[in-house]
Amino acid sequence: MENDITLKRFTEIRRDLGYTQAEFAGLLGISSTTADIERGRTKLSGKVVAELLKQFKINPLWLFGESNQQYLEASRASVIPKVVTVDSADRENMVLVNARAAAGYPQNIQDTSWYRQLPAFDLPMPEFRNATYRGFQVEGDSMLPNLQPGDWVLARAVESVDDISPNKMYVVVLQDAVLVKKLERSPGNSRLSLISLNESYPPYEVDTQDLQELWEVSSKITFGVDATTEKGLLRQLQESMDELKKQLGKA
Repeated sequence: MENDITLKRFTEIRRDLGYTQAEFAGLLGISSTTADIERGRTKLSGKVVAELLKQFKINPLWLFGESNQQYLEASRASVIPKVVTVDSADRENMVLVNARAAAGYPQNIQDTSWYRQLPAFDLPMPEFRNATYRGFQVEGDSMLPNLQPGDWVLARAVESVDDISPNKMYVVVLQDAVLVKKLERSPGNSRLSLISLNESYPPYEVDTQDLQELWEVSSKITFGVDATTEKGLLRQLQESMDELKKQLGKA
């Protein structure tokens, strides 16, 4: 069952737009009416959240009570996900973008059909609820020692560049590249400093208008254990998941 604020805001959207429950259901691809959702009898699916974002620019964070900004403006400066994917049960899932796919990510960022080639899954942990997450594979050694080449980071969608923290790492999707960096931004400054943890790489600046998406790294999956046998591989996977759980517990 959804929390009261989500139900209230979902109903508020429909009424503000002037639709009946049956009309709104038709627009959102729901059978019959939206009455059961508004009464808390039916869960608000990932598909419905995606349709609200796509058709009416409704901010998912606002819908779940995590933001005061109801609408997201469509502009080059918007860093919210351009595509939200759901599984066959209408649950929002986590897309995995490996290093090879990342090369084409900026160019295909709004192509819904392109995302179908990428693996996706649902991580059944409460830390990954009520937000959009995506997995990205780390390429290169610019974030050593924290991130090894080939590691995966699981990252949460960032609503605005104003939410950037200097103590976090981010997946930065530019017009032509996908990078993992620390970020620094001066108040009122339209430029961002992209900082590598590996001091061999000097920081450099980009304009916030060049950002397509921004994801805050919340955890990582690393495969640094030698696994020469099937038993060793299973141990490696188990240790990686244990490490993930520890990081989630600290978050």
